Amino acid sequence: MTAATAASASLAASREEWLGKAQTLSEALPYMRRYAGQTFVVKYGGHAMGDERLGEMFARDIVLLKQVGINPVVVHGGGPQIGQMLDRLKIKSEFIDGLRVTDKETVEIVEMVLSGSINKQLVQLINDQGGQAIGLSGKDGELIEAKKVMRTKRDPDSNIERVLDLGFVGDPYKVNPGMIRRIQDAGLIPVIAPIGFGPNGETFNINADTAAGAVAAAVGAKRLLLLTDVAGVLNKEKALIPELSVEQAKACIADGTASGGMIPKIETCIQAVEHGVDASVILDGRVPHAILMEIFTEGGAGTLIGHK
Repeated sequence: MTAATAASASLAASREEWLGKAQTLSEALPYMRRYAGQTFVVKYGGHAMGDERLGEMFARDIVLLKQVGINPVVVHGGGPQIGQMLDRLKIKSEFIDGLRVTDKETVEIVEMVLSGSINKQLVQLINDQGGQAIGLSGKDGELIEAKKVMRTKRDPDSNIERVLDLGFVGDPYKVNPGMIRRIQDAGLIPVIAPIGFGPNGETFNINADTAAGAVAAAVGAKRLLLLTDVAGVLNKEKALIPELSVEQAKACIADGTASGGMIPKIETCIQAVEHGVDASVILDGRVPHAILMEIFTEGGAGTLIGHK
């Protein structure tokens, strides 16, 4: 093959690639029109947070949503990073029902990691990709008021229930949507750490999925997207279920199709939909551009839970 022939073949291949990208953009146009002006709440966490390449792709996708007229709101987690800091400081912690028991010393570390290093790293990632993000926690502007989480456990021998004290772990009680709307009206992208405040000025650690669901309901989001470490809700044959009604999602929990950590994610999605969110989606944050695939393609990328 001569140099001229090789150059011609390379140009032809490039044109095919460009044509494919143009076709993708053309197919995305109806979705851009449909969702223009709508708010999408995205919970970002899991293993994707520790992957620099995936983090940059995530930030670029969030900026793209803003550029096409969608208003993204990011709520992030940080469990692994909190665990690493606690280990470094030789502070022991335990989990009950998937929630970290958080005493006064631990909640100070949790707030430092979530509202400090992780939040600002994510803000910088988005800004580096051309966006304008602003970081805040649920304590800023009285964004998320929380109440103490209470759990009970029944002793299998005596059948007596006892109350478990999780410390400064909270559930969202009230979200201030006006705070988020003012940030959006200024053309900024809110990046929220799941730290709330209590009625007596306490600081509460809030599960990031739960916080994202409460924020989505409060702002009347079109979509709640929970980025996780699995493809979505799987059936008993371990195949992805693309779509579920609220009733079907509840049945997945009741019949054991969903188990373990997937149950609270489904419950968060159901609660969001029942409180006004158009639909919630559980999708794999480890897949590059999973958000764009979910929003701008017919097939989506995860499991959508909504009203059929």
